[in-house]
Amino acid sequence: MAETPETAAAAPPPARRGGAMRRLRYLAIALIALAALAYGAREVWDRFTHVHEYDARIKANMVTLASKVDGVILELAIEEGDRVEAGQVLARLDDRIPKLRVQGLEAQLAGLEAERRRLLVERGVMDAQTSTRMRTRESGVQASRAGRSVLLADLDLARSELRRAKALYERRVVSRQALDKASARVDRIRADLKKVDAETQAARAQMAEAEAERQRLDVIDSELAMLDHRTARLQAELDQQRVDVDDRLLRAPGGGLIDRIFVEQGEFVNDGQRMLLLHDPDDLWIEANIKETELSRLRVGQAVAVSVDAYPETAFTGTVERIGSTTTANFALLPAPNPSGNFTKITQRVPVRIGLERNGMTLLPGMMVEVNIDVRDR
Repeated sequence: MAETPETAAAAPPPARRGGAMRRLRYLAIALIALAALAYGAREVWDRFTHVHEYDARIKANMVTLASKVDGVILELAIEEGDRVEAGQVLARLDDRIPKLRVQGLEAQLAGLEAERRRLLVERGVMDAQTSTRMRTRESGVQASRAGRSVLLADLDLARSELRRAKALYERRVVSRQALDKASARVDRIRADLKKVDAETQAARAQMAEAEAERQRLDVIDSELAMLDHRTARLQAELDQQRVDVDDRLLRAPGGGLIDRIFVEQGEFVNDGQRMLLLHDPDDLWIEANIKETELSRLRVGQAVAVSVDAYPETAFTGTVERIGSTTTANFALLPAPNPSGNFTKITQRVPVRIGLERNGMTLLPGMMVEVNIDVRDR
């Protein structure tokens, strides 16, 4: 179509259009350069004020529960993912034989206790009887001594009277009958003395007999001591058997979540065989492996910005709690020998523990995170 004068007058000159495009390109380049400069300045500032690490994971104390005895699992009361409380029974092993042993030991202890009560009663009765008998005989001996003293005094008096009667009889003052009566009185008192002496000897013999019977108390005391020893030994065996019965109940050492079950109900397990794995979901932290070249900038208590891969839209915060005392290379299962003599220097990493604020989110051990530690406060 032929160009009319009107269209020719409306179109801008080619030189003006080219200048506008150049200005737009220059403006875009300037904006990109400014953005790059700002990003570079931010990166430089961030390198001076923060330590950023991608090699970080959420950690927890993973507790492995193992069987303390051999036996068949009669009951497995939990499943993976269950939440348990401290002391809750998680599994029960066959405990029939240990319980029977406990019953047998309890019966033996009951028999020993009955025997001990019998000996104590026997000792009490014998102690009372022999004590009473000895006190009675002692009183008899003392009475005999007192009576003998009286008889001796009477004997002296009777002898004096006999001598006087003899003198009077020789002078024909008294009759023969009076002399015989005085002599008979002396003889009677002598007989009484012999009787008292015999009774005293008999009482002393009975006291010796009662004293010998009291030696039976020492024998009973020895038997009681032996019973106490046997009781203590059986009690120790009973306590051990009760521990064995209790060991057949697998209990949770603390509250937590069941992560893994390695056995099945009805399975026979050996002493020390692992059965369960659990962790406490309320006790989580971050373990970040920080380069050794950054350790001089870290301090306990520094604030940490945390990004969890599972929740990219949620910001988490934390605090440096502990800086490791050795590098992760020392925890490697396989050493890194250098028999050829070739050496490549590799920057080592040190585990740093970071406390984490969960913000009500569900976090699991092993989740990957990124940490940005603010090192301005040193």
